[in-house]
Amino acid sequence: MEKYYSDFSSILLLSILMSFAAVSLNAGYTNAAVFLPPEDKPLVRHYYKKLNTCANVEPFVQHQVKLYWDKDKTITAKLLKMLYADCMVNGCDASILLTGPNTERNSSKNAMLQGGYLLIDKIKTVLEVRCPGAVSCSDILNLAVRDAVHYAGAPSYPVFLGRRDGLESNAAWIDYPSPSMSWEEGLAYFESKNLDVQDFVTLLGAHTMGQAHCSSFYDRLYNFKGTGKPDPSMKRSVLVSLRSQCPKNSKTDSAVYFTPEYGSNYTFSNKFYTKILAHESLLRVDQQLSYGGDTGELVNEYANSFEQFRRGFALSISRMGGLKVLTGKNGEIRKDCKFTNKNNPNM
Repeated sequence: MEKYYSDFSSILLLSILMSFAAVSLNAGYTNAAVFLPPEDKPLVRHYYKKLNTCANVEPFVQHQVKLYWDKDKTITAKLLKMLYADCMVNGCDASILLTGPNTERNSSKNAMLQGGYLLIDKIKTVLEVRCPGAVSCSDILNLAVRDAVHYAGAPSYPVFLGRRDGLESNAAWIDYPSPSMSWEEGLAYFESKNLDVQDFVTLLGAHTMGQAHCSSFYDRLYNFKGTGKPDPSMKRSVLVSLRSQCPKNSKTDSAVYFTPEYGSNYTFSNKFYTKILAHESLLRVDQQLSYGGDTGELVNEYANSFEQFRRGFALSISRMGGLKVLTGKNGEIRKDCKFTNKNNPNM
């Protein structure tokens, strides 16, 4: 099945910068200026409006996300992880949404995404009533992420649309890197997906929201690199606090907030980067960002300017959302995000 990687960074950047200009005049959702990609690029702005197949798709999605977010702010972190899990594994084709034996969705590595699936299914149900057979599950996911992070404090960036849905999902495709990897290994993973060092540092900033399980940083507390000692780069007061939340040899894999200052508010901020500079990061890969030349410069830049982080995040998450997308006659528009049309029991 032919796929395309839509590397339209310069187009995105222009649209995003225009969006920020609009934000200064209107604190609500931005009406970004339309900068269409060249004809050889598969995704376009206002795709469904231009085709007259679902002109109001974005307000429909925004409304459903707001209803859910008002009741459960964890949805922002879940949707972000879902988009990452979809795009970084096999491209942005909504394969993460397919249910069944040995699918990505049913993998234990994606066990924390349940609330996200419920919201995407709700949005799809609404759109099938309003615009039957028009909007792909992949586009729905990208729009829902944009709106969820906006409600948490991120910018409302323009989303290029026109993705189609994949026809298969396989848990064996999952290749998430270890949270204990070095910054060099993390960068190599992102580069293998056609992303760069800025995307790597910027997208890890999503860790400012959500939680990490003790098992993902246990080695830093008790047996760093097999020494039987804690990671010497971790601030002592943070080590003591984390050990109290993640006791040695505990049978419970508790979850700890990346930014306890915000806790369950799941606020989008640049606190992730200030914690790196203070040696207060949970994950080794996060703390490692301060040790690379380019990664360290970006950490300092984002720690000192929330606005720079907001702009960088809008660009990098848009780039991730363009990885290996299906367009044209490739893939399909699912009637139900959980099933391919061929396997849909209601068709």
